Amino acid sequence: MARSATPARLKTVASCLAELGVVSAIAALALGLLLAPASAQQGETYRITLVHVPASWLSMLIYVVMALCAVFTLVSRKRSPVLLARALAPTGAGMAALSLGTGALWGRTTWGAWWAWDARVTSELILLLFFMGFIALMAVIREARLAGRVGGFWLLLGALNIPIIHFSVQWWPGLHQGASIVLGKPAPMSP
Repeated sequence: MARSATPARLKTVASCLAELGVVSAIAALALGLLLAPASAQQGETYRITLVHVPASWLSMLIYVVMALCAVFTLVSRKRSPVLLARALAPTGAGMAALSLGTGALWGRTTWGAWWAWDARVTSELILLLFFMGFIALMAVIREARLAGRVGGFWLLLGALNIPIIHFSVQWWPGLHQGASIVLGKPAPMSP
């Protein structure tokens, strides 16, 4: 018969995974920011995108996972999916903030401005506000079932922003670079 996981074991596993995540993140940053070659067109500034793009994609992926948790919570009325969404929210908010921060750094050197009300930039800011709104809702609503339902509807509303972020550069071309990878078409960037 298998032993059930004790809270102490779960805490140890979680701690090990957190440490592995920090070490992996530091290694990835070192590789991207220190060892990757500079771009022929953008020079050293290009390296910012090696943090910016993954942070942007992660913020959207985390939100999609949270929205799926909301669907499961609303359909099954179980509490575990909303607990997962609550656990993911700070990381997602951090990724959205990192995306906006690195985008501002890159934008300053490339566009000459820290901020532009570009469609992609603005929709990423809206995503950050949805993350923060969910965190706030979970903090102020004390009754777990109500928090799960209200939070679930909030997440589903915010999920409408994900395709807007993704397609914004096609729908409203502006300062932000267009899509670098489009399915079914060769990549416009050099290998």
